[in-house]
Amino acid sequence: MAPSKVLSDSYIVLAVLIVSSLSSVVSLSSEKNEHVSAVGDSGMRRDGLRLAIESWNQCNEVGEEAPQMGSPRAADCFDVYKASPQPGEDRCSLCNKVPYMLVHRVTEKENRLGAGQPFAGVKQEALDNVDLYAAEKEVYLGSKCQVEDKPNPWQFWMIMLKSGNMDTYAAKCPKNGHKVGPFGPPDQFPCFGKGCMNQPLIYHNYTTLQGRKRNTLKGRFYGSWDLDADFSNEMMGGNNISYHSVTWEKKLGKGSWIFHHVLRTSIKYPWLMLYLRSDATTGFSGGYHYPTRGMLKIIPESPDFKVKFTLKVIRGGGPNSQFYLMDIGSCWKNNGQSCDGDVTSDVTRYSEMILNPETPSWCNANDLKLCPPYHTFPNGTRIHRNDTARFPYEAYHLYCAPGNGEYTEKPNVMCDPYSNPQPQEILQILPNPVWGDYGYPTKKGEGWIGDSRTWVLDVGRLSQSLYFYQDPGTAPARRKWTSIDLGAEIYKDPNQVAEWTVTDFDILVPMKLF
Repeated sequence: MAPSKVLSDSYIVLAVLIVSSLSSVVSLSSEKNEHVSAVGDSGMRRDGLRLAIESWNQCNEVGEEAPQMGSPRAADCFDVYKASPQPGEDRCSLCNKVPYMLVHRVTEKENRLGAGQPFAGVKQEALDNVDLYAAEKEVYLGSKCQVEDKPNPWQFWMIMLKSGNMDTYAAKCPKNGHKVGPFGPPDQFPCFGKGCMNQPLIYHNYTTLQGRKRNTLKGRFYGSWDLDADFSNEMMGGNNISYHSVTWEKKLGKGSWIFHHVLRTSIKYPWLMLYLRSDATTGFSGGYHYPTRGMLKIIPESPDFKVKFTLKVIRGGGPNSQFYLMDIGSCWKNNGQSCDGDVTSDVTRYSEMILNPETPSWCNANDLKLCPPYHTFPNGTRIHRNDTARFPYEAYHLYCAPGNGEYTEKPNVMCDPYSNPQPQEILQILPNPVWGDYGYPTKKGEGWIGDSRTWVLDVGRLSQSLYFYQDPGTAPARRKWTSIDLGAEIYKDPNQVAEWTVTDFDILVPMKLF
């Protein structure tokens, strides 16, 4: 196991006694500004980082913990302190030697907690259930990292890992929320045999002050789904294995955090995902049917929010990389009511802008089953997919309908019934002129490798216009987006590498709403 760097308890006590905090809570903007930030760490500029990592199997559960890794939830949350003389003294010899100190809020022991090990607040029924245990561990880590703020407290950015492997003989994943027995082997799910749905190795270099002047903050999560991978020297474990890495770096008191992501697939693990998420701080988040913790102190609601960030794509992940410039997730029932945790009637709704210029449009006039029934233009004009003269087929990669939709328009394709704990509906869009009014890319290649950009996306207005299924005669759902993220999904393509950086991420909502 790779070594982790933590402060000793005595060092923490000393720091608390002699220092004063540099970190300050980001609050709402002044009345002069038109917008306020919906995220706790506006623009990723807070020195005292709040960051967590989670890992899911194909149906967004744990299933089984990786050996000696504990439950696949961990956090790197710390505060930065500046050394100062003790009361009544005007000199401080330590202040010159160690001017700044980090005090971590989550220990390695807490990060390695696994099923069966108690912690404050854990319910008895969760101790022997790896799925419930991970959900409660996330809440516990959130309590350690929480920052009080207005209008609501918040906890952390979330790194999400996921493998698309599925052992259909193991019967671990429900079908549209209903438990099913063993079946298979279907072609759509990769699996090398028993154990193919394992959780990854996750190693952690705690954030430390680095550099000659000790003014660079840097930390890292990394690992592999290959359980025999050797990371003893913290390298990439060999060129033929799966790999994930997120490194974060920032100059003390200056600029934004830089999140550097790397994801590599392998023959055994050809379908992998790595996202940086901004999730709800309470309730459910996208694809997650347990109480969640996250960064959204205000839940963005269509049509009134924008998302701003800088993205640099270094390596794209190959032709089957669904690299998401923007991925938004919500949940509402087909009758428009809010989700309540009933996985048979809740429906996760996703919309994703795929940036990879090699991604084709599977929606076309000669085969409508992967097209949404309608497209709505910015001026409100709604066009049915049968209107071959005006419907923008090339603006869509695919649309798939929720598996429990009783009145979905035919022809259609139902979404994968296994890759979420509940039914799901997915709308994937591609760069096209019809999205230009919202600040999205209008042609393939924009924002791709060699074209780093700062994006200001009118996600709220675009998401209000997109088609999502509802039962006839029901009141329109309020589209509240509890997960907003970006990252890569490399789809069933071994030995591919995606690499990118994200900075300056923010979500802006109108001040007038508050």
